[in-house]
Amino acid sequence: MNGVHDMGGMDGFGKVEVEQNEPPFHEKWEGRVLALQRSLGYAGAWHIDDSRFAQEALPPRTYLAASYYWRWALGMQKNLIDRGFVTQDEITAGHSLRAGKPLPRKLSLDAVPGSLTRGSFFRQQQRSARFKPGDRVRTLNINPQSHTRLPRYARDKVGTVELIHGCHAYPDAVASGRGDDPQWLYTVVFDGREIWGADADPTLKISIDAFEPYLKPA
Repeated sequence: MNGVHDMGGMDGFGKVEVEQNEPPFHEKWEGRVLALQRSLGYAGAWHIDDSRFAQEALPPRTYLAASYYWRWALGMQKNLIDRGFVTQDEITAGHSLRAGKPLPRKLSLDAVPGSLTRGSFFRQQQRSARFKPGDRVRTLNINPQSHTRLPRYARDKVGTVELIHGCHAYPDAVASGRGDDPQWLYTVVFDGREIWGADADPTLKISIDAFEPYLKPA
């Protein structure tokens, strides 16, 4: 979707400020949010793309004012309510008020190490790849209402396929409830001036990983 989260190439936000010796967490609650997110993902409550879309759907003022892990927490709250695991009155009360909806999979202590490892999104190919390394392609100019991994700054731009990564679960379909819909994934390289215009550094190259439905022959 087109939202305030898609900041690539947008003016007015200033440079990225790097915190020296930044700790993994600034507050204890941030570690708890990470644990909850990993646990619910392992238990099958939702997919990582559902998590991303829930955060992207936050109101712009809320999104910009929230810290990284607070956005995670707000996204989890939305997903828990939307999927019927909790209700708004339980969120307000801070505890359960009725029997909970069962999760697809139980998280036991033995499963904790596995919950910290991101699963593979590789899927069996359904058809041959449309493009090969060296092909010139143009990204589509799309404005979807749901989640997409094609950033705004790289839409309707011409680049060259550099790598093929095989077939993977397609985030746009997953976050829209259409299942994995496996699609080929490519690394596409663009000249800096193609992305940023004539004033860009002519030696700059930009690469993105783009799913096949984002691309057409140039």
